[in-house]
Amino acid sequence: MDKQPDEVSGMFDDVAKHYDRTNAVMSVGNAALWRIATVRAVDPQPGERILDVAAGTGTSSAALARTGATVVAVDFSPGMIAAGRQRHPRIEFVEANAEKLPFGDDEFDAVSISFGLRNVEHPKAALAEMYRVLKPGGRLVVCEFSRPPRALFRIGYQAYTRFVMPVIANVVSSDSEAYDYLAESIRNWPDQGTLTQWIRGVGFTRVAYRNLTAGVVALHRGRKPEDAAIRASTAKRKAPRAPRPTAGP
Repeated sequence: MDKQPDEVSGMFDDVAKHYDRTNAVMSVGNAALWRIATVRAVDPQPGERILDVAAGTGTSSAALARTGATVVAVDFSPGMIAAGRQRHPRIEFVEANAEKLPFGDDEFDAVSISFGLRNVEHPKAALAEMYRVLKPGGRLVVCEFSRPPRALFRIGYQAYTRFVMPVIANVVSSDSEAYDYLAESIRNWPDQGTLTQWIRGVGFTRVAYRNLTAGVVALHRGRKPEDAAIRASTAKRKAPRAPRPTAGP
């Protein structure tokens, strides 16, 4: 799909008020279980600094913060940010695009993004930004809709997103048309193996995933190498230099 950031951001502004309620209904209660699995995968520790990208109203950010970690929530939707600040006043919310995070290199112990990567215009660029802001040894966790590996379940799930989700959205959502886009974004999102390759491609190591709810959702993990700073410095020194201009006759 041709995802225009301003249009997608505006769409999330429109659904911010009832977003969490709609998610709970449309996931048949599984959203809370996926959130628990994500927090466990991040494994936040007291005193750590964690970045929650595409944080929405901050539901996942609040769950991460309960462990004693300091959580910074980022989203590109002003409406989501406003709702999040009202619901979770102790969490720092920052309005920003995932492709251009307003943080320095090596700032965070962990970065998480839940159900937001598929809404980014250039997902690989966003993953590269997450890599940049992580400290060496830092943890990445991506929780995202995926493709059930079993054909029968996959067909049933596709039918659910195409025919059932619009009906539910029309009843419980403040903008049912926005959920037409969200359902389409789920159907067009690549499978687990492709996302694994993207994560490895920007530099993460120890990359792995596990399926949740029979593969409807996949939980991906990765690590920024401990020697990432040394690798970057070495690569910079080895980069070819432009030839010096030669003197004229």
